[in-house]
Amino acid sequence: MMTDEQEITAELTAEAMAGVSDVPLSVTFAAKSDLGRVRENNEDKFDWWEPDSPEVLKSLGRLYAVSDGMGGHAAGQIASEMALKTIGKVYYADPAVDPRDALERAIRAANTLVHVTGRAVPSRAGMGCTIVAVALVGSTAIIGWVGDSRAYLVRGGAATCITEDHSLVQEQVRAGILTEEEAATSGYRNVITRSIGAEENVQPEFRNVPLSAGDAVLLCSDGLTGVVGDTEIGEAVCSDSPSFACSRLVDVANEKGGPDNITVAILRVNGVQSESPEPQKEPKETEPETRERGFLGLLRKKSVS
Repeated sequence: MMTDEQEITAELTAEAMAGVSDVPLSVTFAAKSDLGRVRENNEDKFDWWEPDSPEVLKSLGRLYAVSDGMGGHAAGQIASEMALKTIGKVYYADPAVDPRDALERAIRAANTLVHVTGRAVPSRAGMGCTIVAVALVGSTAIIGWVGDSRAYLVRGGAATCITEDHSLVQEQVRAGILTEEEAATSGYRNVITRSIGAEENVQPEFRNVPLSAGDAVLLCSDGLTGVVGDTEIGEAVCSDSPSFACSRLVDVANEKGGPDNITVAILRVNGVQSESPEPQKEPKETEPETRERGFLGLLRKKSVS
């Protein structure tokens, strides 16, 4: 008999290449980023984009992303900012493009910009970042990632990681050299094998995840997953609203030492969206809503550094 986690994994494997459903979903979104207790600056970033245009919303949906910078000093922070701005701009540049292709194009464009900048500016040599992004198109989450920032599906009270780290220890797990338990405590667990900006070209990975009411998708940097387990993640997401769950998970990570920057973003599926939706978001007491009419003049965007 399969466990809940095995059932979810089997379902994702079977539907990984499934087409995108056009049934729109209503979601609640929240995110939080924290310095942690060791780092001197926060190189993590998150961002999200919600089209005003019904046509763009139908074709490309909403986009959410988390990035974890690398490079020392301010270089990692700059890499994260550059990558996220590029991904949002390129993803929505052509609404006629298939969303999976649009996301790949956007991630590759971010890689090119960060790579070229790192080579051109001596103080930013070696800059880079990880990316995990989800395009919510209809009732399908299209996940794209590079590096070890992760996406989780929270369903039925359990959190299941739906990305696979581009890291040295994960390669050793796949090769049978390490067990998952050994990988979790390995001294090389923070060594990543793929990142935005490290090479001239990058190969992101993708997975399609069909969603339904009650599901949640969590995006995070390794500042969370390095110290907080999957069980704790599932419990927090299922017991609180997205905003309180984000705060709770950041607090847990800090209670466990907060050795890195911590970023958590949660999308909770409320159900099928009405034909004339207003994007549903939890109120932000310290983050006033801004409206920005950038490329195409079609996006409502909120950005937090």
